[in-house]
Amino acid sequence: MPGTAGSIGAALGLAVASGLSLYGAVFVSGLAIRLGWIHLAPDWSALAVLADPVVLGVSGVLFAVEFLADKIPVVDSLWDAIHTIIRPIGGALLASRALGELSPVAEVLALLLLGGATLATHAAKATTRLAVNTSPEPVSNVLVSLTENGMVIGTVWMALTHPLVALGVGLAVVALSVALTLWLARRALGAVRRLGRGGGRATRAA
Repeated sequence: MPGTAGSIGAALGLAVASGLSLYGAVFVSGLAIRLGWIHLAPDWSALAVLADPVVLGVSGVLFAVEFLADKIPVVDSLWDAIHTIIRPIGGALLASRALGELSPVAEVLALLLLGGATLATHAAKATTRLAVNTSPEPVSNVLVSLTENGMVIGTVWMALTHPLVALGVGLAVVALSVALTLWLARRALGAVRRLGRGGGRATRAA
């Protein structure tokens, strides 16, 4: 039995993985369950639906599309922008299945907190990729993308096999994601202001 802390850890781990790739988190979880690589604890029986062939098929196709899309800088940034809404909602719904039966109040709170964790991870991913995507060479974009794919697999595995570890790591990742997003946002804002001042001087000189 995973216990309360274990269930929270599993949920948080899945939320973090969903912030990187919702479709990847669903597909990897479902495939691991389907093939018997991961055996669900009784409290996590609600996650068994991820191994359904239909769910596997749909999530697999979407993950494949995303896998290709995030290797193309412009398409990747557009994809992340669209998924700013999709990932937090989907991540909260996916992760909450690891918590079992909850009271209505606890369920709402869980969805809000898990959605926030997914959003924090997504924001860090999106802002980092936006910075990487400005590079004229394609190698860094592909390497970062493949690293993210590996992180999704590793995070799902950790969430469902070592949930207590996932709890600690997940909390650290969320905190770092918020800090990284704020730092990158300040740098981007500073760059925009410098460009604005440069443009203003050029106009006055003309």
